[in-house]
Amino acid sequence: MDLSTNYMGLALRNPLVASPSPQSYTLDGVKRLADGGVGAIVLFSLFEEQLREEAVRTARLVDETAESFPEALSYFPSAAEEDAGPHSYLVLLERAVSAVDVPVIASLNGVTPEGWTGYARAMQDAGAAAIELNIYYLPGSPDISGRDVEQRHIDILASVKAAVTVPVAVKLGPYFSSPGEVVLRLDEGGADALVLFNRFLQPEIDPEQLVVLPRVNLSSPADARLARTWIALLCGRVRASLAATSGVEVSADVARYLLAGADVVMSTSALLRHGPNYAGELLDGLCAWMARKGFQAVDELRGLLAVPNEADAAAYERAGYVTAMRAANAGAYAPW
Repeated sequence: MDLSTNYMGLALRNPLVASPSPQSYTLDGVKRLADGGVGAIVLFSLFEEQLREEAVRTARLVDETAESFPEALSYFPSAAEEDAGPHSYLVLLERAVSAVDVPVIASLNGVTPEGWTGYARAMQDAGAAAIELNIYYLPGSPDISGRDVEQRHIDILASVKAAVTVPVAVKLGPYFSSPGEVVLRLDEGGADALVLFNRFLQPEIDPEQLVVLPRVNLSSPADARLARTWIALLCGRVRASLAATSGVEVSADVARYLLAGADVVMSTSALLRHGPNYAGELLDGLCAWMARKGFQAVDELRGLLAVPNEADAAAYERAGYVTAMRAANAGAYAPW
């Protein structure tokens, strides 16, 4: 069974990619993910806030040592301080690239064009096969227009693309007035891949303690439907690779994403729940399903159930909606 695939120019042994998670915080964790069978690994995200903190520490260091003697040793940052920030990320990235036989993709998480360029280049120099821009931006002010939010994504992509030569993926959320148009603009702006979709933090309110509880929940298969819908709509309509993320729990979820048109399928929650070796189970299940359906290679099934390029996408989706509502009204509820 041929599971090999291509993701933004990278040759992968299979389409299952480990997305950013605590499992990639250590070299040992990265090795376990690779040994588990994934086709590529996206390292945990380096946050824009960490880059700012490092800049502040560096400025403070310069100010405090401006009048010191050259022989003084105390101006060097402590090991603990150094290990807490971007420097340790680059060290881990470099070691991970040397330790595993699958592509290692670096991840930058932020909201502004400033401060990304230098670290994107440093990630490339450390051996990253590609860079994923995890643009996490929720406009809290009503004064910010939708076009400004979209332009922020375009500007971030442009600044990083100008600084590096490795492929650049953009991970974005679904909450645009026209997600397809934003994807097309990013595609035209040079994005090598689009990762659909980022999930925004949805805090809980504790009515007894009267506090807001910020929580990150693992995804469930139901979370895949939105991304799968847009991947099916965009397949064949963009040059960039399409990566699916969220909602992968069993091998059938991987198959669904591939049938919709995803080039790769990313997983965090399932690998956290079941461990890195669960990747092998997902791939074995995918192979068994392919054999049962008569597929010999991933390329044979990818996009098989995508929206036809010649179809009016809006009318196609509207027809699906009407059909689903009629079935629901008739009591024909799907079991999944």
